[in-house]
Amino acid sequence: MCTLERKGDIFILTLTGPGEHRLNPTLIDSIQSALTRVRAAVTTTSASSSPAALITTAHGKFFSNGYDLSWAQSSQSRTHLMDAKLRSLVSDFISLPVPTIAAVSGHASAAGFILALSHDHLFMRRDRGFIYMSELDIELILPAWFLALIESKVGSPRARRDLLLRADKVTADVAVKKGIIDSAHDSAEETVEAAVRLGEELVGRKWNGHVYAQIRMDLLSEVLDEIRGDNGTGMRSKL
Repeated sequence: MCTLERKGDIFILTLTGPGEHRLNPTLIDSIQSALTRVRAAVTTTSASSSPAALITTAHGKFFSNGYDLSWAQSSQSRTHLMDAKLRSLVSDFISLPVPTIAAVSGHASAAGFILALSHDHLFMRRDRGFIYMSELDIELILPAWFLALIESKVGSPRARRDLLLRADKVTADVAVKKGIIDSAHDSAEETVEAAVRLGEELVGRKWNGHVYAQIRMDLLSEVLDEIRGDNGTGMRSKL
């Protein structure tokens, strides 16, 4: 589950508890409910919203260890449901009328990295955790919308190759060098503090959130097209 705390104009969404924060319908629904509350809190009219920023972080060793495959493995319909819910959640992040910052406090694997990558800015602690697209190692085919999001956010073809075709476990300092994340910090606390400082800076710009969201949606239009055109195929086992 998750909590949502407001400190002035900064919202902090925290995946709670010491577990792996596996993405199943219950957790995804909880995160999506929090985004709905943020959207309602900042929207003033149909054409404007008050300045704010959202930070997403997590307790424990994991930011998120990806899809809850043990829950999904009992039926293909569960896999489709899980993927559909994550597609909807990522769409909500892309259309949210506030800047978003992921403060990655531990391992971010597979769909857990996709969750982090759905934010505008990505900070990570350097003393624990790595980014890991595990699908090659566990013999799963990536959905096209995962690839579209990675291509839109990770500029270097070599960095994308190492993530997807080497299944590298990328630590924070290496991720900064590869252009995958914005910055690395010495602890979970310092990562969140840095995210709050950026959030306050962005809030100070007093942008119209609806304009911000529309620019983001236009920038990521190909990702949204892939999300809408996924047709429920989602993650697939090896051919």
